[in-house]
Amino acid sequence: MSKYTNYNILITGGAGFIGSHVVRHFVNKYEKYHIYNLDALTYAGNLENLKDIQDRENYSFLKGDITDQAFLATLFKEIVFDGIIHLAAESHVDRSISDPLSFVKTNVLGTVNLLNEALGQAKKNPDFRFYHVSTDEVYGALGDTGFFTETTPYSPNSPYSASKASSDHFVRAYGETFSLPFVISNCSNNYGPNHFPEKLIPLFINNIINNKPLPVYGDGNYTRDWLYVKDHASAIDLVYHKGLKGETYNIGGFNEWKNIDLVKLLCGIMDRKLDRQEGASEKLITFVKDRPGHDLRYAIDATKINQELGWKPSVTFEEGLKRTVDWYFDNEEWLNHVTSGDYKEYYKKQYQ
Repeated sequence: MSKYTNYNILITGGAGFIGSHVVRHFVNKYEKYHIYNLDALTYAGNLENLKDIQDRENYSFLKGDITDQAFLATLFKEIVFDGIIHLAAESHVDRSISDPLSFVKTNVLGTVNLLNEALGQAKKNPDFRFYHVSTDEVYGALGDTGFFTETTPYSPNSPYSASKASSDHFVRAYGETFSLPFVISNCSNNYGPNHFPEKLIPLFINNIINNKPLPVYGDGNYTRDWLYVKDHASAIDLVYHKGLKGETYNIGGFNEWKNIDLVKLLCGIMDRKLDRQEGASEKLITFVKDRPGHDLRYAIDATKINQELGWKPSVTFEEGLKRTVDWYFDNEEWLNHVTSGDYKEYYKKQYQ
């Protein structure tokens, strides 16, 4: 299927927010690899994220669902993969509260389907690697002090984090039971270009542009560690190539922000960008009823990946947030397509 037959990587969920940045990173950096992007193209999967590389010779898009066992069996018979980077997941906490079963189906059963196929690949190739990308939410919540480390006990509090914790455990179980070579990473909140506008930062950018309310849960004092998505892609590259088999690496931005402080920082950047009076966007802030099972604070200790693999964030949060805002203003057509649903027409034109 490609002249680059010496090294094939399957990236699942590669049309989503984080996945598209990982796919682009690998396609551009490793021209001798062939990158296969497998995505079901659900609401958050957008192939317009990858228009700049869609015609590259070392890239192929595969439309399919990891919950479809028969599809995966056929795919893995047709193509021998040297590695899998597994990013496909349902990932929005609010959606997991309203529909937990869909998270179990994709995040747990889908991962197990993929693991079963990966076993066959590993038997053919002693250098095969299964890389499972997970979240810091599996660790539960922190108080005012302390950090999540790779040895923090799991204590998930939402259907989303419970489904990701289960998938993490299955990956480790396949490593122990069947000797599947694996690595796992748990990351903090990502932000940056191409983010589907239901998550906090892109939602608020879009709402400020359109003078819509900025809904902040509770008192706004929930604290998160934020990671620029391009820094996450470079970290995934390092973990995939240099991480030790069977190890876990926490990837964080060393960058904690209370939600309300983040929103006010974003409002200031947007006021300057839109040439509005200082404080204008803050008037849009609206405090809303808290969601069930809302964890107070997440904070990642990324010392291990820093010391063992030499990774660290390349930008400060303020600079990364400014770059993110600039991207949305420079890509107004993308934002309009996503919010209106017009991007679905692109799928039909290109792939149906």
